[in-house]
Amino acid sequence: MRTKFRGVAVREALLFRGTEGWAEWSPFTEYDDAEAATWLSAAVEFANEPTPVTLRDWVGVNATLPAVTPDQVPRALAPFGEFRTVKIKVAESGQKMADDLARIRKVRELFPNARIRLDANGGYSVAAAMQLGYRLAHDGIDLDYFEQPVKTVAELAELRPKLATKGILIAADESVRKAEDPLAVARTGAADLLVIKAAPMGGITRAMRVIEEAGLPAVVSSALETSVGISMGLQLAASIPNLEYDCGLGTVALLTDDVTDEPLIAVDGKLPVGRVQVSETKLNKLAASPDRTAWWLARLERCAQLL
Repeated sequence: MRTKFRGVAVREALLFRGTEGWAEWSPFTEYDDAEAATWLSAAVEFANEPTPVTLRDWVGVNATLPAVTPDQVPRALAPFGEFRTVKIKVAESGQKMADDLARIRKVRELFPNARIRLDANGGYSVAAAMQLGYRLAHDGIDLDYFEQPVKTVAELAELRPKLATKGILIAADESVRKAEDPLAVARTGAADLLVIKAAPMGGITRAMRVIEEAGLPAVVSSALETSVGISMGLQLAASIPNLEYDCGLGTVALLTDDVTDEPLIAVDGKLPVGRVQVSETKLNKLAASPDRTAWWLARLERCAQLL
């Protein structure tokens, strides 16, 4: 990673090729086998099943800003080039709300016309999320939406009407992809839109079903994958009939290298939809050590037994 993001400094992935092309299996290393098996189901589907008919050739994407200090904002956003939307990480462990406010205000200063969205990964309490929302409203900083400000569906449901008074929408991420019931947020009125990640949801087919049944606007986002994994997210985004928001699929710009000679780096805030061709040279250059390879293959064997 160019900058540590959510505690991740090095991203590991297992790639394989099926009848339809390359796929990626990259559940975070701390995930247990049951959760990782859901990601494997998504990868197997993408490698071997035809993708749905797409409705667009390009998908608009946001820039992503890690929890950096204000002086680091220009450098951290430079790899994204031109963009119209930026997602700012907040509620980072070890930081205070004052750090978040300083980062947000710096982005507004440098990019006065950019749409701003926040992602707390459930790191705030209801009171803290309200405080941040109210302070931004007082500063005149409008938000595209506030992603997973608090942990639970009940907390989201409590917070949503309070932030609505300031014109702030709530997006649910972890409360969808890590929930036994991904539709609970929609049934309880706990969110205004859903953040959907293809791999954690178990693949494009299941993700499309959740979006359709929820009946809420959806934003397709990444899980810090290589361009191979991102291409699955783009296929999903391109299949959604009403895609109202820029998607969070521009995260290859957070990586120092990639597995293809044509990495999915946004141009003018957009990414093309299609399969990615993997470079054998890059695979050799970026190959994991024998110990890590053995760890992943053992994990693969265990998770395959769960499918």
